[in-house]
Amino acid sequence: MSSDDARDHALFSYGTLQDDGVQRATFGRLLHGQADALLGYRRSLLKIEDAQVVATSGQAYHPIVERSDDPADTVAGTVFAITAAELRHADAYEVDAYERVEAPLASGRRAWVYVKRSGG
Repeated sequence: MSSDDARDHALFSYGTLQDDGVQRATFGRLLHGQADALLGYRRSLLKIEDAQVVATSGQAYHPIVERSDDPADTVAGTVFAITAAELRHADAYEVDAYERVEAPLASGRRAWVYVKRSGG
């Protein structure tokens, strides 16, 4: 098994990447994950202008999170084990308003998560 095939990347989703249709379109399969929460972030909505992303998700507004630095702020979601290739597919799916960062989760794990781009 190549390193691109190993499901050794943790990806935390609080939005459309949890949807079955988005997973099939983005990864070619359904993902299996565990409930978890992102610490020190607040969730809001972002209007999506990319027609392909709107068509894939069926939603013109997607959730987005921004660091609050208040440990009491948490965002519920799901952490998935994915491959390096799947992580690149997720990068391609997300619009420019998001950036991927590594962040701590309530479970004690760290995972990649798409957050509001700095300065955005």
